[in-house]
Amino acid sequence: MRFFKLNHKVVFMINVNKFQLAGLKRFLLTYLVLGLMLGCNSEELTVVEKTFVEVFSEDPQSLGRGKALFLGSCASQCHTFDDLDAGADNLFDCYWYNGETDDELFNIVTDGIPNTRMVGFGTNFPEGDDDLWKIIAFVRFKQEPCL
Repeated sequence: MRFFKLNHKVVFMINVNKFQLAGLKRFLLTYLVLGLMLGCNSEELTVVEKTFVEVFSEDPQSLGRGKALFLGSCASQCHTFDDLDAGADNLFDCYWYNGETDDELFNIVTDGIPNTRMVGFGTNFPEGDDDLWKIIAFVRFKQEPCL
């Protein structure tokens, strides 16, 4: 009788272990399937590269250089820095008449605007195009938010 009880306990323990093992297998299979479903999203991740203006806007030295170039090349000639000169075009407000995107601004400063005071600077800055992008980054950084 004792053998029967002992054998019964062993059989019972084996069945419990099989049940636990089956539950563990179901859990792992469910986890695997969910992981595959989440990982198999049809949309690919896209890496968005920053523009020159975004990169230079995050660098205080670039913004400082852009400000210095703006004050020396633009503010001293045609544009205002502090909105005191009503005859000069303010680039820090929301009212732009020529070009709105960074690329349009780059082209305007490079080529100029025919029949206006805006002459083209070309790439005559000491650091070439980088200096021009730093000026644009400075203007964008200082520009008041438009509502």
